[in-house]
Amino acid sequence: MFLIDYIKDVTGAVKSLATGMKRTLYYFTHHKEIITEQYPDNRATLVMAERFKGEVVMPHDEKNEHRCTGCTACELACPNGTIKVVTKFDITPEGKKKKAIDKLVYHLELCTMCNLCIEACPSDAIKMAQTFEHSVFNRSDLTKILNNPGSKIMEGVE
Repeated sequence: MFLIDYIKDVTGAVKSLATGMKRTLYYFTHHKEIITEQYPDNRATLVMAERFKGEVVMPHDEKNEHRCTGCTACELACPNGTIKVVTKFDITPEGKKKKAIDKLVYHLELCTMCNLCIEACPSDAIKMAQTFEHSVFNRSDLTKILNNPGSKIMEGVE
């Protein structure tokens, strides 16, 4: 009984090994189907998957305007405090005070790329970029200000 079970185990292991070797031999003989990316040699032609999340960015248009209203929904949705919205009050032409962002601070070193801040943003002011090379010598370089200097909110965004 013990000997029969042992032979069955050995036979199963050899069969499993043969299945894996068959797949390896197939890829070895069919060179047109290259699976491994030759990074960093292929930086110019590298295409990331559409769903890849690299870092949070705030798009600006050609007039240096963004869509962020300063509602702090992204800050509240972030599970570990990666985003901090610093607000200020601007005076409108009518003389009223209106809340606006002073800066949107993003700590890339803390970000888990969970996408919760993007989902929480009601005005689609922030997006996930496909950048992935974030190596730096100084950790403080991973703290970024997302809004451009002198930028303001787009007309019609509330």
